[in-house]
Amino acid sequence: MTIRTYDEGQGPPVLLVGPGLDDGTRTRKIAAILARRFRVQRLHRRQYRLDLGVACSVADEAADVVVVARAAGEPVVLYGHSSGAVVALEALAAEPALFSRAVLFEPAAVIDRPWSGEDHQVITRARAAIAAGRPGRALAIFTREATGYPAWQAAVVGVLAASIPRYRRLVPAQINDLDALDTLGNRLDVYARIDVPTVLLGGDRSPGRNTAVLDALERTIPHTERVVMRGRDHGADLKHPAEVAAVIEATAGR
Repeated sequence: MTIRTYDEGQGPPVLLVGPGLDDGTRTRKIAAILARRFRVQRLHRRQYRLDLGVACSVADEAADVVVVARAAGEPVVLYGHSSGAVVALEALAAEPALFSRAVLFEPAAVIDRPWSGEDHQVITRARAAIAAGRPGRALAIFTREATGYPAWQAAVVGVLAASIPRYRRLVPAQINDLDALDTLGNRLDVYARIDVPTVLLGGDRSPGRNTAVLDALERTIPHTERVVMRGRDHGADLKHPAEVAAVIEATAGR
């Protein structure tokens, strides 16, 4: 399988791993800013490659990150967002020497009960909605119950997903992504061995679950710095890309 990346700019290498529902374009605004000073590679994640048409594991995607980082020829600054930040964590744990620093924006890591547990059938219910031809309903279930957004906000996300064709097509991959995270499970014991200096990035308007994961990672990974974006949430990369890019740039410049 060919790994798909978008390569922009020149300078020290930065690798961007986007979140769920990313068709390969999600990180382009951040990349455009960073490309003024850095060589930026944006990974089109395997989980969201509709041309491949198959689900994959977090380990598969982490292996792609490792291949791209190794090809850079020098230590890479790694950025990951949400489920992409979990992919980044797995790559950092597998091959830490390939990375100089990391910025992790609200990783969607499992730190407590799995989403497929008997009392929490998020994945099963979301897949049933997809099978019934209701991808918007599936994404609303995901948004409310897996990510912790309020019901009204999850409903809005569901309506948007149902009405925008490219998001409709990506919803099954989003549920596969959730299943991959669920299968991976709690890996805090592995992340405790990561010795790459890491910035844990979050917004103060994000759901409480995101903050809880950042808290757990801050207690676990030895060399961390916590950065909180005031008045921002999990979508700050789209709504305020310059702020996220500034954190990556500052991290890379150390």
